[in-house]
Amino acid sequence: MKRDFNEWLSKFKSSISDYTYYVDFEKIYRNVDKLKVELNILNSLIGSKDIENDFQTILIKYPETLECIPLLLAVRSREIFIKDEMNEYLFDFRKMVYSVPEYIDFMRKSGLFDLLQNHIINNLYDYVLGIEVGLDSNGRKNRGGHLMENLVEEYIKKAGYKKDVNYFKEMYLADIEKKWNLDLSAMSGNNVSTKRFDFVIKTDKQVYVIETNFYSGGGSKLNETARSYKMLASESKKVNGVTFIWFTDGLGWISARKNLEETFNEMDTIYNIDDLEHGIIETL
Repeated sequence: MKRDFNEWLSKFKSSISDYTYYVDFEKIYRNVDKLKVELNILNSLIGSKDIENDFQTILIKYPETLECIPLLLAVRSREIFIKDEMNEYLFDFRKMVYSVPEYIDFMRKSGLFDLLQNHIINNLYDYVLGIEVGLDSNGRKNRGGHLMENLVEEYIKKAGYKKDVNYFKEMYLADIEKKWNLDLSAMSGNNVSTKRFDFVIKTDKQVYVIETNFYSGGGSKLNETARSYKMLASESKKVNGVTFIWFTDGLGWISARKNLEETFNEMDTIYNIDDLEHGIIETL
């Protein structure tokens, strides 16, 4: 029976976020603890009456404290580019590439000396912990993808498949070809692509290659994804014994519904979470 796209789309979910989606505290604690000693040394600058000389003393005696500086500005990179009226600088905070006075100048002009000297903060460890929480929000998109992978994997297990026996995670095309003696050149642009699938399920008669994603927000990437998976589905039909399956969901698709509908009309094996909940994997 032909499925209705609008009805299918209407069952998309707004979120699949669990408790750990918003902030990965374990990762944050690990990141901050790596700099715990250096941060505690720099804590001596808080409220300093002679902060430039105190910083110079620290820098000469403990040059490794430099590594903390970018994070105090919420920058992940250990290099920071600066252009002022006269010069351009690429400050390296893994090693001293400029003189101590130039690093002092950086601290003063960036506002870090003011932050430390005027007791705006009380403890650099706590301050960096807060920065890490803010930076970690950038990782939510990746965690969202992993949440969908985890959800699909639970249904694969529920259907009776066993990891590394008849279902496999993160397999490249070349590995699939080698393991089951298949020719997937039609799906790889004559071995040009290094495509990796989230899951592969092997049954007696078929190899199912599976992609998963969840989009809570829109963007141009969704249109690109829909087009590329439509093409991949078409290419997979040229290979006997192989079926491409796409599990996707999320209200981000509302803004890209046209491209998704085109793929839906061409692809019988595109499913959402509602399909998973109704046992679609058991029908393989």
